[in-house]
Amino acid sequence: MKSIYIKFWKLALLQVPHIKHLHEDKVKHNDALLLLKCICEEVAKLNSFSDLLEYYGEAFILAVQNDIPEAVEVIAEYFPRAIWKVKDNYRISQIAIRNRCEKVYKYFLVNQVDDKHLHRTESDDNDNNLLHLAGKLAPIHKLNMVSGAALQMQRELQWFKEVEKFVIPKDVEETNDEKETPIMVFRREHRKLRKDGEEWMVKTADSYTITAALIITIAFTTAITVPGGNKGDTGKAIYETKASFIVFAVSDAISLFTSTTSLLLFLSILTAGYREEDFLYRLPKRLIFGLAMLFLSVTSMIIAFNATLYLLFEDEKAWILIPIAALTCLPIASFVTLQFPLLVELINSTYGRGIFSKQKDRKIK
Repeated sequence: MKSIYIKFWKLALLQVPHIKHLHEDKVKHNDALLLLKCICEEVAKLNSFSDLLEYYGEAFILAVQNDIPEAVEVIAEYFPRAIWKVKDNYRISQIAIRNRCEKVYKYFLVNQVDDKHLHRTESDDNDNNLLHLAGKLAPIHKLNMVSGAALQMQRELQWFKEVEKFVIPKDVEETNDEKETPIMVFRREHRKLRKDGEEWMVKTADSYTITAALIITIAFTTAITVPGGNKGDTGKAIYETKASFIVFAVSDAISLFTSTTSLLLFLSILTAGYREEDFLYRLPKRLIFGLAMLFLSVTSMIIAFNATLYLLFEDEKAWILIPIAALTCLPIASFVTLQFPLLVELINSTYGRGIFSKQKDRKIK
């Protein structure tokens, strides 16, 4: 079975351009780590400590700044003192937090058990502890890893909350030389980003509110004027016994209720207070459920429309149902293509594994 899998991999999977590119990158990555290990073995044979520091010091800092935990692990294995390397008066744990290097941060969190307390109590020349550094605005290339100011603000809050769990309790309220606590630093540094996130949320919710209101109007009007009309003596729908009419009634009701729910959720976003903490769960959660309800309402509205056409043309012009059924997929596919990626990104960012998912110990062989 193993040989069959290898042959299948070489003959089939590696011919796919994307998989072939990933395979080449993985091979280069492993070769680079093996080369680094060989270099570390040769450098370790030197006797002078100053020569050792000259060789591995800058390389270790670059590995931290570029968020490469595999390289950090190899260098730290051969040169344990590398974790105390200082760059611009910042130690490794401070550099990892300041530059939002989550992979290196997780590596220290999992592997550096013996020296973890010393890393937790680090502070810079201005008495900024690790939580003060987490409160500073991330580098622009790290912010741009996610789209939208609201998600960027959420990511920054996730960093702050994670480091808050790592530091000792007294550091949460400790002040620096400017008499600022970590949360004060966070609010000052993220003032513009919070404002941009608020504008992004308002514009997004406002556009979806218009869509939801239109669907409510259509669904409510359709519910009153049922297809085929009503019986004059009883007022009941003429097609009430047909299965397609039941499909229409249920779909229209679902469309009305879900669009109303989404409208209320979007209105709650428009009237929110927009505190910094709201960007962590409250606002993204409302936007997620609002988008989900809006997607259900659009789908249900299309189904109700098709059921109506089926009621009207099933006997005489059944052929017209074929192009209509094909065109039905167009608005649903358009909505999924244009809006579903935002919904997926929101769900992954809010309820997914997150940027600090548990990382298992592993050794490079």
